Amino acid sequence: MRWKQRPPGSNWGDFGPDDQLGRANLIGPEQVRKGAQEVREGRSFCLSLPLDLPGGNALNARRHPPRLSPTRNGDRPYLNFPLGHVYAGATDVISDDQVLLSLQYSTQWDSLAHVGSLFDSEGDGQLRTTYYNGYRGHEHVLGPVDHGLPQRDEQGAPGPYRPVCCAGRPADASVARALGVENLAKKGMQGRGVLVDLARVYGTDFQDIGYEQLMHAMEQCDATVEPGDMLLLRTGFAGVVLSMQGQPDAERLHHSCAALDGGDQRLLQWITDSGIAALVADNYAVERHPPTRVPQDGTPYAVVPLHEHCLFKLGLPLGELWYLDELAEALHALGRTRFFLTAPPLRLPGAVGSPVTPIATI
Repeated sequence: MRWKQRPPGSNWGDFGPDDQLGRANLIGPEQVRKGAQEVREGRSFCLSLPLDLPGGNALNARRHPPRLSPTRNGDRPYLNFPLGHVYAGATDVISDDQVLLSLQYSTQWDSLAHVGSLFDSEGDGQLRTTYYNGYRGHEHVLGPVDHGLPQRDEQGAPGPYRPVCCAGRPADASVARALGVENLAKKGMQGRGVLVDLARVYGTDFQDIGYEQLMHAMEQCDATVEPGDMLLLRTGFAGVVLSMQGQPDAERLHHSCAALDGGDQRLLQWITDSGIAALVADNYAVERHPPTRVPQDGTPYAVVPLHEHCLFKLGLPLGELWYLDELAEALHALGRTRFFLTAPPLRLPGAVGSPVTPIATI
C-alpha cells in the first residue's frame, strides 16, 4: 500500500489499491448502453474547438498554440515532395507533417496526474508530493527537477525557489509512470453525457456558480444525473473564444462567463455524492481561476480546490474548453439534456493531459 492515511472525503482504495481510473470505473456496460439509447435523431456534434484556439497564450502563459511543420528526410521537407527525387520515374507526391503541441492548450482532458497535493500520506507528519490513490511525485510522476517543498520567510512570504536537478534526467523530461492519460484512452470514455446549460439560465456575465446556483440550473434545464454519467456544463466561454478567431482579448477572456466556485464545500460534496464519472465545462478551468476567495491568515489552501477535490481525492477526470454551443441548441430544441458521448484522449503513454475531439450523438 502506498499510503497509510487517505485525505478526508477521498475514495482512495475503493476501486483497488493500484487503481488508476478513479471514478471513470463507474462507466460500465450499463452506462454505455444507457448512452447508446439516447441516440434517436442520428445527429452527431463535434465538441472540440479548433486546436489552435484560443490563439496566442493570453489564456495561459505556459501554453502555446500548436506548431505544424513537415517531417524531413535529411534536408528535404516532406510537403508536396515528389518521390521522383528518391525513386527514378516515380509519380507520387508526399505530404507528411509533425506538430509541437501543448497538450492542454485547447479542448482537453486532465489526467489524474495533472493535479496532486502536498499531503501526509504516511501519517508521520511529513508532507509529500502526492496524487490520486497515493501515487507519488518523483517516483510515479517524474519531472526533470525536484522542486522541493515551498519555504516561507519570517513574514510568511514565499521563500527563494531552488529546484534541484534530478540526476540522469534530460532537462525537459517528464513522464507519468502512473495515472497517465493513456488510462482514460484505454477506458474509452464513452457513455452517457448530461448537459446543463448554465448560459441559458444565467447568461454569459462573469459570475461564480456554487451549489445552489447549479441545483437551480439543473432544475431549470430538467437535468438529472445518475452514477456513471458524465456531466457537461455550458457557460458560453468556448463560443466567446471561437468568436475571437484566434486573436484573443485577454481582458475579455478573463472576465467572461460563469465558472464553478471551487471553494463551495456544498458543491464539492455534491460532486462526491452524485456519482458522476467525469466533469466537463466549456471554460478555461471548470472552476474559477484564479480563485476569488483566498485565506489571508496563512492557512494552507488549494489554489484550484475543485481540481484538488476531483483529481486528487476522487480520481474524477476533468474536461476543459469543450465546445458545446451547437449541441446545447439542438438538445434545447428537442427538450432533452442527455446524449451519447464518445471522448477518448490520445493514447499517449505518460502524458498528464491530452487534446480530445469529443463526439456527441443524439
